[in-house]
Amino acid sequence: MIELFQNFHPVLQAFTATCFTWGLTALGAAGVFLTKELNKKMLDGMLGFAAGVMIAASFWSLLSPAIEMAEGKTIPSWVPALVGFILGGICLRFIDILLPHLHLGLPIEEAEGIKTGWKRSTLLILAITLHNIPEGLAVGVAFGAVAANIPSASLTGAIALAIGIGIQNFPEGLAVSLPLRREGLSSLKSFWYGQLSGIVEPIAGIIGAVAVIIAQPILPYALSFAAGAMIFVVVEELIPESQRGGNTDLATAGAMIGFAVMMVLDVAFS
Repeated sequence: MIELFQNFHPVLQAFTATCFTWGLTALGAAGVFLTKELNKKMLDGMLGFAAGVMIAASFWSLLSPAIEMAEGKTIPSWVPALVGFILGGICLRFIDILLPHLHLGLPIEEAEGIKTGWKRSTLLILAITLHNIPEGLAVGVAFGAVAANIPSASLTGAIALAIGIGIQNFPEGLAVSLPLRREGLSSLKSFWYGQLSGIVEPIAGIIGAVAVIIAQPILPYALSFAAGAMIFVVVEELIPESQRGGNTDLATAGAMIGFAVMMVLDVAFS
């Protein structure tokens, strides 16, 4: 399968991989056809797992390669990683300020972003969509790094990253479709909007891959930018949401397991 994947153009590789991650978002959202409610403990554990995967991916798949790529340059190797990481967080913060959205479990009065009269369901969808952007970008940049023939980048490593992101997208799809169902939407509409929150991943993946192929010198910055954006999402959204229900030990255990799974995927396949 990897041999077949090697024959694809790098942008097509990124698109295919992010369609896979989008597909697992849709698979998770399809859980709405089976149930209207999800055990809160299970949801908190899955959100913790997603946070752990994203933290591990940020370091093993993005920051560490960014530092390696910058070694031997005229500036210290940590500078591109630091600059890109901070810029990624700042960019997500600006989007967070501007884009109307509502985190899971919060009343509509606590919606963030520009004030609008949009429905609660719309704001919930936008919250999940917001943190799918850096995930798609991370996968796209990883495949772009392979196309740029960067020694520390490998096709199997990029695929491992896509698998890890896809695994943690499953609970995210479920986490958005079930609240929509409880808001009164039909099962079909809840599924549709739940999977639609992941459509930004293929778009961001293509942008990331094209950007680093065209401008290879920005690659360390692009990798660390994606890492900063993902860590922002983890700290801003996933961890608080996983801890809000009082299941702190379970959510923490989920994060540890998620980190371990992503670390093994990245190290074993890179």
